[in-house]
Amino acid sequence: MIGVGALLALVAGPLPGASAAGQTARAEGSGDGKSGLVMVLDSSGSMADDDGAGQTRMASARTAVGAVVDALPDGLPTGLRVYGADQPRGCADTRLAKPVEPLDRAGIKQAVAAVQPKGDTPIGLSLQKAAADLPRPGGGSIGTRTILLISDGEDNCGSPQPCEVAEQLSQQGVGLRIDTVGFQVRGAARRQLECIAKAGNGRYYDAPDAKALARQLQRSAQLSADGYRFSGKPVEGAPRRDAAPVLLPGQYLDTIGPGEKRYYAVELDSRSTVDFSATAVPQPGAAVDTFDVLRTNIAYGTDSACETSTQHFFQKEGATPLTSAVARIPSDKGTGGCDRAGRYWLVVERQSKKGSDAARWPLELTYGTEKPLPKGVTPAQSQAEYGAGDQDAQLPTGDPRDVTGGTGFNDARQIGPGVWRDKVLPSQTLWYRVPVGWGQQLRYDVEFANEPTVNGSSSVWSYGATQVFTPGRAPVGGGTGEFNPRTIYNGRPMALEMGTVPVAWTNRHESNPNVIPVHTKGAFYIAVTLGAKAAEIAENPQIGVVLRVAVLGDELAGPQHDAPLLAKKGDKQGDSAAREDSEATAGAGWSGTATAAAAGCAVVLIVGLVLVLVRRTRRSA
Repeated sequence: MIGVGALLALVAGPLPGASAAGQTARAEGSGDGKSGLVMVLDSSGSMADDDGAGQTRMASARTAVGAVVDALPDGLPTGLRVYGADQPRGCADTRLAKPVEPLDRAGIKQAVAAVQPKGDTPIGLSLQKAAADLPRPGGGSIGTRTILLISDGEDNCGSPQPCEVAEQLSQQGVGLRIDTVGFQVRGAARRQLECIAKAGNGRYYDAPDAKALARQLQRSAQLSADGYRFSGKPVEGAPRRDAAPVLLPGQYLDTIGPGEKRYYAVELDSRSTVDFSATAVPQPGAAVDTFDVLRTNIAYGTDSACETSTQHFFQKEGATPLTSAVARIPSDKGTGGCDRAGRYWLVVERQSKKGSDAARWPLELTYGTEKPLPKGVTPAQSQAEYGAGDQDAQLPTGDPRDVTGGTGFNDARQIGPGVWRDKVLPSQTLWYRVPVGWGQQLRYDVEFANEPTVNGSSSVWSYGATQVFTPGRAPVGGGTGEFNPRTIYNGRPMALEMGTVPVAWTNRHESNPNVIPVHTKGAFYIAVTLGAKAAEIAENPQIGVVLRVAVLGDELAGPQHDAPLLAKKGDKQGDSAAREDSEATAGAGWSGTATAAAAGCAVVLIVGLVLVLVRRTRRSA
């Protein structure tokens, strides 16, 4: 166990080995026409004012835009629109200075260098034009198209009204977000930019100085570049059972609006386990309520649900991916109401509170079946206890290895036992996958770095969160009394513990909802999220995270009783090297453990309720 001094040395700053190339790896494939970014730069007369640091606001904006394009991945379609740059007065003064095309860093820098502030502030018209600048994804694909508005004041043209334009644009298709950055704004100007961002499914970022401007622009742009990578066959669910499309096992893409239900029909036999998941992917940081709902169920007969799962955001800072999953598990005797063969319905429902994001959300669906064990095979006993994988489990220590997490389930980065280091943006979720075999269990810690704050200390509180998902994408680990998936974050180091029970075929017949899904081997997914309000706290654009991952227990050759141990194989993912690194003496750089930081964490989970984590000290390994 390390001391407080080592704990406070866990700082996000520039991470060794985590260069722009590492960010390119996360955003690989961004240049496929499915995503795009257009920056809309205020070039009105006020941008010629001094920024308080001895240069004009426009000079600071040029520097910030240059830093943004340097950090973006190769190939990401990126453009630049300016307003107020060509005429001393005029509400039609907006033009596309650089078309949205595969990233041309030099071209964008040259375009912004040529801009001289002089005119008015036609924000509403510029937003309309910017939406048309962005390429629309084709062929049923889903991408993130971002308008990034940088302004030092409010619209002075009046028509069209910027907030109304943002709301209209947000309802035109899926995947458009409008982020706003207010450069040295206050009062009515700030309120208008906040309104635009909320109506446009995006976030408002405040930039009181040139350094903050560069930081906030990088955050917004990188969120767009690192948008969730979807995969699946397009399908359109029906609002009623009788019109539902028939699905075969596979992965699908749909959309869902507030208050909607989507029905899909499937033909099931009487003996197979059926796994169904739905992942809703709102724009990162979009407005949500604590109790906004994503619900899945498997129904039979007169629409009665065989199984139902309801998932909430449990926070109101801003949207993150939300996954709900259910399973139809035939009973031992085969006499249950949902044991028979026939037509069933897979149902997804979205419920939203007033003021929450009203846009349609992309929906990624998975539907799979698990055949029963062959006759004569007796499954191993269920594993309903955490045992060696409880809170006091021994986890790897030592120097972390750099890793770049994925954007979602489909490109989650495979890792193994060891210590891993990454960086996360406010409003972002990083994804990893860990192979776990029969008889084994996943156990890990997530540590959020000690981060310099914008004011040296912070009274703003955000949160860090993690969740682990089974191969069938069922979320487990929360609400068990053993682990808590969320902790506060205000720039000081904080840690979370998470894990599963051992994988056993018979777990499907247990009663604990966090045990039932852990019934098949395969890739288990780790999701790590940083809250949106961290953008008001942290001085660096990204915040460091460390994962300490253990796969406990010997892998068995199968799910049957008395299955032999599986022969161990060399790891092709570099995990053996990770273990060697982890066993080495901690050296220079970002090392040590932050597990002691879990003490004294308060977690705001429910409106009006504050759940206080019990202050405790983990036993030394």
